[in-house]
Amino acid sequence: MTDAVATHYAGDGDLAAAIAAQFRQAGKDLAGLRAADLASVDEFHIRGRKATLDIAAALGLDAASHVLDIGSGLGGPARTVAEAHGCRVTGIDLTQAFCDAATAMSGWVGLADRVAFRQGDATALPFDDAAFDAAMTIHVAMNIPAKDRMYAEARRVLKPGGRFAVYDVLQGEGGPVHFPVPWAREPSISHLATPAEMEALLTAAGFEILTTEDSTEDSQAWFEALVGRPPPAVTFKTFLGDEFAAMARNQVANLKERRIRTVTYLCRT
Repeated sequence: MTDAVATHYAGDGDLAAAIAAQFRQAGKDLAGLRAADLASVDEFHIRGRKATLDIAAALGLDAASHVLDIGSGLGGPARTVAEAHGCRVTGIDLTQAFCDAATAMSGWVGLADRVAFRQGDATALPFDDAAFDAAMTIHVAMNIPAKDRMYAEARRVLKPGGRFAVYDVLQGEGGPVHFPVPWAREPSISHLATPAEMEALLTAAGFEILTTEDSTEDSQAWFEALVGRPPPAVTFKTFLGDEFAAMARNQVANLKERRIRTVTYLCRT
């Protein structure tokens, strides 16, 4: 199962090189890029960079904070959080190609000293107990059947009183998901929880849920705008391939028909 998930996201070849080539083709100088310039490809979640900034604000970070990003992908959220709050962020992701690209891209924008990425499994984190001040996971658990282990591990590595933000796609009341979608081309690697299941999982892992925010309507509007406007020079198509257009169309339908919902949980240990 983990191999199938990694293959889904890995793309074809050196992702950093492919992304760099597309930026250069668009007339962009890599040396002049900032973290925000990468958002069209590295903020790989619904509502993009704005959602990341909202999560970072809710975590109550400062320059002394050390944050764990579980399922860090190409490193967009980690870089956004580090840049906005001056803190350190460690990302972990199942896909080695993402970790390699995330490291390279962090160097482009001068954040290599504040972010680090390593390959690993969210259900068996390679970190000591109480190692982090805060943690976040953005659009990750949809691919993980053992969510109980994932959240138990997040709880284990957080310090007492640490905050944990979970922003995920959940199973809606409108019926089965239309595939392909950005996290799965077919159902075998898609494992959506319902909102009620999520609350039970987080509570069972030892978290206190402070706030719950359903952003489904905003997510629908965001995807409708994405489908309706000309694409930027570099997009998620870089690693998802030609199916990305169909994935985006299906996301609009899934959100509109409430087959999926987007919900953020802010928790505390």
